[in-house]
Formats: sequence, structure tokens, C-alpha cells
Amino acid sequence: MKAVIASLLLSALGAVGRPGSVLFSGGTVVAFDEETQGLEVIRNGSVLVTGDSIAAVFSGEYNGTLPNDTEVVDITEDIITPGFIDTHRHGWETAYKTIASNTTLAQYMFRYGEFVADGLWTPEQIYISQLAGLYEAMNAGVTTMLDHAHNTWSNDTTQAGLDATIHSGARVVWCPSFHNVTNFTFAEQVSKFKSLAEGGSFNGHPVSLGIAYDGFNPGSPEQTAEVIGLAQKYNVSVITTHSVQGVWGVSNSPEDLHSLGILNTSIPVVFAHGSFLTATGAQLLRSTNQYLSITPESEMHYGHDHAKSHFIQDQAALGIDTHMTFSTDILTQARIWLQYARLTMFRMVLDNWHVPSANPMSVDQAFLLATRHGAQALRRADLGVIQEGAKADLVVWGGKSPGMLGWVDPVAAVILHANVGDIQHVLVDGVFQKRNGSLTVENYAEIQSNFSKVALEIQETWRNMPYPDLQGEYFDYGYYYQQPSTVDSQRGDGDGYGRIYV
Repeated sequence: MKAVIASLLLSALGAVGRPGSVLFSGGTVVAFDEETQGLEVIRNGSVLVTGDSIAAVFSGEYNGTLPNDTEVVDITEDIITPGFIDTHRHGWETAYKTIASNTTLAQYMFRYGEFVADGLWTPEQIYISQLAGLYEAMNAGVTTMLDHAHNTWSNDTTQAGLDATIHSGARVVWCPSFHNVTNFTFAEQVSKFKSLAEGGSFNGHPVSLGIAYDGFNPGSPEQTAEVIGLAQKYNVSVITTHSVQGVWGVSNSPEDLHSLGILNTSIPVVFAHGSFLTATGAQLLRSTNQYLSITPESEMHYGHDHAKSHFIQDQAALGIDTHMTFSTDILTQARIWLQYARLTMFRMVLDNWHVPSANPMSVDQAFLLATRHGAQALRRADLGVIQEGAKADLVVWGGKSPGMLGWVDPVAAVILHANVGDIQHVLVDGVFQKRNGSLTVENYAEIQSNFSKVALEIQETWRNMPYPDLQGEYFDYGYYYQQPSTVDSQRGDGDGYGRIYV
């Protein structure tokens, strides 16, 4: 497998190059207007990309001089948007795909999570699982990802995840996790982090270094102080943490981090989930300009909940979480969240026996959650928008597919009607990662083959693993397991629940 990784590495590094300049001509541009702080739709629009950035956005004829090496891509009748931004992902888990379709959060933690997986994945498996997952995401129009990388069980598994991330060409804020695992001490994790931060690993590509840490509360004060010190010393791109609170026992709340003096620094902090976010926590997000990552499908699938998240959308962005169990695309998250938030707020009116007189959430708001809000969470004004000077992270949607045909509002077309199959082109940092409907990596068939082998290996390991017996007290938090009522979808005897086909 090491020979396979070396082969994939060389192919990935040479697979795609950045063209000199590209002019996407004649389409409908979903741009951003700084003055109104809202979307601007430009008909018969064009976007000029030079190097890794957007050089011009205009309608009609270009009044400047195009660079001599400009390639013109006709996008007449198509829609061009900024790439989507995913503010919470565990990239290494791709090879688990479909084996956890009916899993709860507690089952995930005791069967698939970072502490259970410790020692059961090889570095080679981590590499190909991470790489395949990032290509899957870019194929779906996700151009920036915040990766909570808790595959940090050794120097080698840590390095394998980072290597795959860099070789993919994706824009990733890669956040190695500090945690107390079996064979990789906290001191060894710190040493590895320092070597990466000081070794030039993050030069010359769109991957940057952050920190993932879930030990703010509960956790070790000494380890927490060291993590904060590392973040400040190396001025990391972001600090991210799982914040679920309530019965889940993992607090890491805005209140916790504020008491440690973290929220008012120059480093952005992204709180994943916020399942039991308090009003005080929400106000702290606003006053310190920090963000919540809402992962709609995950929080429904596992049962985290997000009961108050619709109240804090001014300080929220969207994330995927564990793409092993559901969609990898932010488009799906935006659509699910839009309709969930609408229904939640409609019910506030209906429960009072009144009739809603307006729709409480718009497609523009959902689009911005999926794009610019993610950039704001990372404090990257050059991401998540189409405007001059922004990074050239772009998605072109085919406007003549069966599902898109007849559109007039491009934002509604994307948020409510498009699917991943409608994506024609994806650029990350000015480089085509998907073109004419296909990924551009030259050796993708080889990656697919090797990933399929790894997936079979992982599936075999977990097939033979007993399921956790979830009875009694949940950890020692004072909360107890309870079996929810099972849906009955079958007429007569039985409930139709079925089984997992692994």
C-alpha cells in the first residue's frame, strides 16, 4: 500500500495545473454586493480568473484587455456561483460509508469514533479514505472545508491525513485534534504539531493549519492551557470544538471558552453543533464575532438536535460532519436547513392558531449560509463570494439540465432545484478540479480502485465488531439511555424497520 500511495501522490501532484487566465463568459453570475451586504445577480455576466483570484466581474463586453493566454469558457444559460464552504467535517471517515445508516450519536461514539478507531486504521487507509472523500466533496461543489481531523493516533496517521489533504488540491483548514488516545501521548501530539507548524508543510497550496480540541470542558486544565498557547504561538487559522452540552456531557460552550479568554483574540473559533446553545452563549457569539457550525443532516440523523440554532443564523454557517453516513454536499445541507427552519418558525404561528402571512426564511439567506457565512466564520473575506480580488473558488451549474430547465431566479434554481449532477465546473484556487462534469485528477480510476479495497477492509473489521450495549447511565454524567419509540411503517404485523445490509 505504501507503493500505491507514492504512485497516487506523484499523479496527484502532476494531475492539474493552473491555467494562465480563464474567462467564464455569458452566464448568470451570483455575485456579492459589499454596499448592500447581499447578493447581486448579473445577467449576461462574465468572470475573469487570473492565477488564483478573480480579476474582474462584469456584464456585457469587457472594457479591459484580456491577458494573452486567456482561455474562454462559454457559460451561456448557465449559473456561476462561489464554491460552498463546509465548516465541520471529519474527512478521514469516508471508508465507513453506508455501514452506519441507522446510528445514533452514542452508538457512533462507542463504535466508530476517534477513540474506538484508534489502532484499527493504518496510515495507508487513512490516506486513501481522506483523499477519496475530498474528491467527493469537490465534485459536489464544496471548495473549502474545515476538517476536524481526529485521526491523530500516531505520527504516521496524522501525516497521512495531511498528505492526502494537500495532494487533493482542496482548500482545507486542516485541524489536527489533541485528545487522550492509547498509543500517542499528548506530549507526542504537541511535538508533531510543532514540527508541522514549523516545517513549511503549509506553504504553496490552499491548505492551512488550525487546531481541533474537545477538552475545554470537561478536560485537563494543563492540556487546555498548552493547546491555547500553541494556537497563539503559531497564530493558527482557526480553533474548532464540538459543543453539544445538555445530556451529551461535552460542553465546550461559548461560555467555557470565553472564561478562558479565547473568544476575544484574533483567532476565529468555530463551535460545531451547539445542540443546547444557551441565550448567553448566543450573545457571546455575537459580541465576539465567533460562529456556530450547523450540520443539519447530522444533527437530525444522530439525534444531537439543534433546537435553538435558527435563532443564531446571523452567527452561523453550515457543515457536513460525518459524510460516511449521509450527504457530502453543502447544497443538501442548505436545502434541509432552509425547510427545517421555515417549518420551525411557521409552527410558532400555527401553534397559536394563526395563519402565517409570510415565509420566515429566504433562499438568499440559505445561499449565504452555504457560502459567505462560512467565510466569515473563518474570517476570510476573500472566500465565499464572487467579487474582484476574491479567491477563484467557483462552481458552474448547467442551466439546461432537466431539473434546472426554465429557471429565472438563479439563487432559487441552485438552492431548490439543482443537484450535484448539474455541476459542470469546479475551480479551487484558480485550478479546475472538475471540468465538463468530471473530476480532472488524471488517476481517479486508480484512486477509486484503491479506495474500494480499503473500504472493504474497514467494513470487514467493523462487521466483526459487536455493537455497544447502550443501557444504564450514559458515561457518568447522570443521564440515562432510553429507547425511543420505533416508527411503524408496515401495515399489519411488524414495523418494517428492516436491517443493515452489510
